[in-house]
Amino acid sequence: MHGLVNRALQSFLSDTYGGECWAHVARAAGVDPGGFEAMLTYDDALTEAVLDAAIARLALPREMMLEDLGTYLVSHPDLEPLRRLLRFGGETFLDFLFSLDDLPERARLAVPDLELPELEVVEDAEGSIAIRCRGGWPGTAFILQGLVRAMADDYGALALLDVGEWAPDQATVCISLLDTAFHEGRSFSLAVDR
Repeated sequence: MHGLVNRALQSFLSDTYGGECWAHVARAAGVDPGGFEAMLTYDDALTEAVLDAAIARLALPREMMLEDLGTYLVSHPDLEPLRRLLRFGGETFLDFLFSLDDLPERARLAVPDLELPELEVVEDAEGSIAIRCRGGWPGTAFILQGLVRAMADDYGALALLDVGEWAPDQATVCISLLDTAFHEGRSFSLAVDR
């Protein structure tokens, strides 16, 4: 597993549940309390051990913890650059959704050895949207669900999301877009605010 994923999990646990929680999880998983180096690669089993220890410590379902991690990735103030990068996907929430097809390739431009699942965005006749995820780490669809839910809020859209069919190597995130202008979204401009 790429260190960026492990570091994101570490930061999520520390920022959301406190340093004591991270220290407990690190001990239980056999990880150095200093955590992960973002640009190294780690055995997938170590990532699973951290996730299992966090689930046990917090008594949360795996899917809920992964969805919360996805929300954290775009809503925490320390991760504003990721939010900005995702907002370049389009002016509207729909534009953003249909730009997700290209997300794995765009991510590899910045981090060549980062493996993201293949994403395919499709719209059915009723206007519902599905994001099909193939490959990647089991549970990635739940992270994507949290990320997309937070981005809907960021754009001011009202959407219902659910992970439909899923298996270890593929899953579908189903999106029902109820209102594209439900509230005023967060401000965004191409210029970086100083």
